[in-house]
Amino acid sequence: MHNLNLARSNAGMVTSPHALASTAGLDVLRAGGNAIEAAIAIGAALCVTYPHFTGLGGDAFWVIGDRHGMLRTVSGIGQAAATLPAFDGAIPLRGAASALTTAATVDTWHQAYAISKTSWGGQQSWASLFDRALEYASDGFPVTPSQHFWQSLRADELHAQPGFAATFTPHGRIPAISERFVQPALARSIERIARFGAHEFYEGDLAERIARGLQEAGSPLTLNDLARTLARDEAPLRITYRGGELVSMRPPTQGVTTLQIMGTLDRFDLGSIAEGSTDYYHLLVEAVKCAFVDRDRFVSDPEFNHVPVDDMLSPATLDAHARSIDMRAARAWPHVFRPGDTVFIGATDSQGRSVSVLQTVYFDWGSGVVAGDTGILWHNRGASFSTNPAHHNAAQPGKRPFHTLNPGMYLKHGRPHLLFGTQGADGQPQTLAAILTRLIDYGMDPFTAVARPRFLLGKTFSDTRDALKLEDDAGADVFAELAARGHEVSAIPAQSPLAGHPGVIRIDPNGAACGAHDPRSDGRALGVDEDV
Repeated sequence: MHNLNLARSNAGMVTSPHALASTAGLDVLRAGGNAIEAAIAIGAALCVTYPHFTGLGGDAFWVIGDRHGMLRTVSGIGQAAATLPAFDGAIPLRGAASALTTAATVDTWHQAYAISKTSWGGQQSWASLFDRALEYASDGFPVTPSQHFWQSLRADELHAQPGFAATFTPHGRIPAISERFVQPALARSIERIARFGAHEFYEGDLAERIARGLQEAGSPLTLNDLARTLARDEAPLRITYRGGELVSMRPPTQGVTTLQIMGTLDRFDLGSIAEGSTDYYHLLVEAVKCAFVDRDRFVSDPEFNHVPVDDMLSPATLDAHARSIDMRAARAWPHVFRPGDTVFIGATDSQGRSVSVLQTVYFDWGSGVVAGDTGILWHNRGASFSTNPAHHNAAQPGKRPFHTLNPGMYLKHGRPHLLFGTQGADGQPQTLAAILTRLIDYGMDPFTAVARPRFLLGKTFSDTRDALKLEDDAGADVFAELAARGHEVSAIPAQSPLAGHPGVIRIDPNGAACGAHDPRSDGRALGVDEDV
């Protein structure tokens, strides 16, 4: 029986957490565009249709690869303002005081577009990639259940933030699910980026209006700060797994953390462990704990602090992590949890050229601050800095903050085989561990892999305990056995939005692709040669 949730194509595929955004990418592929061009179109559309999780005023990360061995990443993290305020205690989580860092998403589009031109012979015009985003901002789109849920949840803390109510409650109330939502100010900003290029966001008239709006709201960011924003084009981190190779982002992202988890699991025979069993969840959780301890000790901006990634991914370290896992007892876990939200974009074209992308505004709705008359919601990634000057992630002028985002690829015979990423901050490496083992070790198709029960170690907005959250369809026996091993387990509903919103595209050796986006999201994978 054909699974309607599993897209299939021999001519290219896209996936994202919003069907309208996926359609924007499909348009580009059908017009002869490549995977980078399609992903830019999707990313721009998501800035309109998924404003609670991404936007022009946020950060983004790209993994780019093809069948001929080209492999690179673009790490787009805005840097802290050149002049920072004195903080009395922790950095606020919302408001202008949390809008401390510039936004690098638009620069990642610019750099990826240049790679498309020089490495893949891209022919699509820059402006054309924004057609759907402009349409959705100008003419509106139906509000998703996800947008309505997160706006309702945060109504009290966001309503008074500068520009928020005027932008997102245009009729004095939260838009209802399926109600048409229009963003004319954002449309004007997108139109200027489409017409004048990424430069407009950082140094043009739009940049001046962004900087003025942020400063009037109380942010320390200036026009000079915007102009200094620069995404990094870097070689990826890589580690072997089950005869293939996993690829991820360098610090200050937690890509090294996902690779540590998977490198630790590579030292266990998962073939002898039933998927979904107590042993399965226990092993994954314990591997996560080992990697999180290292992450919280080391990961920060390598331009300010040495991050020992080679040691963290060395066989000796991963062997030690594996040896430290007791399959009969849980390790104590009193560590801090980081929240955050984002969107995953995957695209592959008819020639197997592929990208995995994550875009974010950090917390759902970011800082809550809309920059003046631009319609652009600014992120609050600066709130992830420490105010302790001795901390490796201490706030410093020009520094990039620690980032949870880490899209990735899995290569077989040097070619992209799996494109993957997820929403979920601290949950990202945890979700990816479950998804990747199900895809690679247990041979599941993308939809089955993303739909199966998942876990989340740490606090959530509804449960402040550092407990092990597990979707309740994992089964009563698993809950009881995990508790007996010392895990503090709490149930969350099956298909819970707390479990992340991953997307996956699998590309087989013959070029055929199949893909899915998490049923917990509003997303969809679309194939070029499918009826949509």
